[in-house]
Amino acid sequence: MRLLSWNVNGYRAVLKKGFAGFLAASGAGVLGLQEVKACESQLTEEERSVAGYASSWNCAERKGYSGVAAFYREAPLAVRNGVGERRFDAEGRVMELEYPGFRLLNVYFPNGGQGPERLRYKLEFYDAFLEHIEKLRGKGKAVVFCGDVNTAHREIDLARPKENAENSGFMPIERAWLDKITSLGWVDTFRALHPEPDRYTWWDYKTRARERNVGWRIDYFFVNREKAGLVKDAFILPAVQGSDHCPVGIELKT
Repeated sequence: MRLLSWNVNGYRAVLKKGFAGFLAASGAGVLGLQEVKACESQLTEEERSVAGYASSWNCAERKGYSGVAAFYREAPLAVRNGVGERRFDAEGRVMELEYPGFRLLNVYFPNGGQGPERLRYKLEFYDAFLEHIEKLRGKGKAVVFCGDVNTAHREIDLARPKENAENSGFMPIERAWLDKITSLGWVDTFRALHPEPDRYTWWDYKTRARERNVGWRIDYFFVNREKAGLVKDAFILPAVQGSDHCPVGIELKT
């Protein structure tokens, strides 16, 4: 199954930029979206069912903020939202889709760039999410999580590492969480297969960074190591426009 992930920076905005055509041609079994900034109740049936796909939604209590959604051809066995802590779940950041052979978690991780309080919230979310996926890991199925992690892991993962060493998204305290999960056996599927530099998933709009490929790789697919053999390929789709992020994906044996 082909799994895709994309931070669309506003679902209704990307609908006006060719989203239906992209999804129809994508070949995705499941597409997870982050930062949808919309609730299911705010959308028409046509907006919720695109190109023959059904969808599920998890929106934030604050309107026009955060939120995740998933589009799928084959209905999952179950859809579950959140990690079980209200202060995180109120922001609509996590959706789990369970299939016979795997669990897919579609996640919009917090941004820590709005000051110390939000950085602390981000780091606490990281810890709560890790505890959550470790519990799921113990149930035996492959656990895949995807989304905008809002942190570049290593210097190869952004174009200007030295200039950004003290900025949220590349601070040592944020990167330490990615060190921790990889040490626990969560595999960064793209980097495992593609060691080359200059492969990014987000570019700053204001500086027109995409034109110069001055970007960050902050969108990921991870899988638990004991099931990593299920991943046939991992890729980035930088040619896809419509957001300041581009889609990423994997091909999964099911």
